[in-house]
Amino acid sequence: MVSAGRFSQLGPGLITGAADDDPSGIATYSQAGAQFGYAMLWTVVFTLPLMAAIQLISARIGYVTRRGLAWNIKAGFPRPVVLLIVGMLLIANGLNVAADIAAMAQALKLLIGGPAHLYAVGFGALCLGLQIMLPYRVYVRWLKWLTLALLAYVGVVFSVHIDWWKLARDLVWPPLPASHAVLVTIVAVFGTTISPYLFFWQAAQEMEDVRARDADSNEPGTVSPSSVVSHLRRIRTDTIVGMSFSNLIAFFIMLSTGATLHVAGITTIETSAQAAEALRPIAGELTFLLFSLGIIGTGLLAVPVLAGSAAYAVAEAAGWRGSLDLRLEKGEGFGFYGVLSAATAGGVALCFTSIDPVRALFWSAVINGVIAVPIMSVMMIIAARPQTMGEHVISGRLRWLGWASTAVMGLTVAAMFASA
Repeated sequence: MVSAGRFSQLGPGLITGAADDDPSGIATYSQAGAQFGYAMLWTVVFTLPLMAAIQLISARIGYVTRRGLAWNIKAGFPRPVVLLIVGMLLIANGLNVAADIAAMAQALKLLIGGPAHLYAVGFGALCLGLQIMLPYRVYVRWLKWLTLALLAYVGVVFSVHIDWWKLARDLVWPPLPASHAVLVTIVAVFGTTISPYLFFWQAAQEMEDVRARDADSNEPGTVSPSSVVSHLRRIRTDTIVGMSFSNLIAFFIMLSTGATLHVAGITTIETSAQAAEALRPIAGELTFLLFSLGIIGTGLLAVPVLAGSAAYAVAEAAGWRGSLDLRLEKGEGFGFYGVLSAATAGGVALCFTSIDPVRALFWSAVINGVIAVPIMSVMMIIAARPQTMGEHVISGRLRWLGWASTAVMGLTVAAMFASA
């Protein structure tokens, strides 16, 4: 059990991990479980150390440099590289915001009926208003508690029959055909687990935290070596807890859909109602209520993270001040909040197109998997540079795991394109 005191010490890592299980993640894991049963469960076990390593590297960059990823990329690479990285992030985040808001709107429509487009506008306005009106430390406190909405998926496993022998066998030796569909699903799972927007978000939040501590200190900017070691240890614990929570929930979502939808012959999820059916063993007639609350809760957590990571990246690349502590009423952060507003509004606008919400959720995960490769490569170079990281360059196991994560993602994406 994590005590209240220990829970209060968790922050960017836990929030980042919970935001990873956004509506896009839920849809991707549900589709993987419905289509392949238990045969895709290995992916969330396999990616845990890789995901934790790359997130820890992004957090370390943010804490040590007291700058976000885009600022560090701008400082160490030619301008075309910066524009390419930030541009890819904006495209991926815009599609992901749209898919998540559309999923939230469809979930509410599933629950109470009514116009999904109106709900999409309402959710977009709510997410944007929370980020603009609430100070960072107040906002982050609420975000941590929203993570508890994801625990609903754990209960399903204890309410259905699980063939544990088959589960263990498929986990160790998954019966997957060598096909393009399998590779696309693996890239989608990897992409929703190891997502670029999470790199930018966690680095920015570590930067926000250290700046807040500096503001409270009598000697801002002076940090003793022992203090740095202590904070890096806290970051490691926070990140490992957050990523473990994320992948544990992902495992249970995939296991639940495999044990219910796949067994029932539903191998392709095309609607929110079909995805919700995985929760029927525990929720019964309240299935749609539980599903809707889970989608809406995780969406409210993830959409601000997606839009916020885009705003941090653009602000840093453009040389603007970027922080959730900036106050518009004081004339601060017009550029930063302008990007935040544009990212959210653009996502809402895409909801009015003919894009299918469920398929959009899945393909946004695939896109994240593709663009993660160059972004991770750039991150690894930054984290190993003494002129950027000083004596806190990554080394040993962390460096090995970071490059392994990059290589695995790159090889999987290359295999997907080669099999098309």
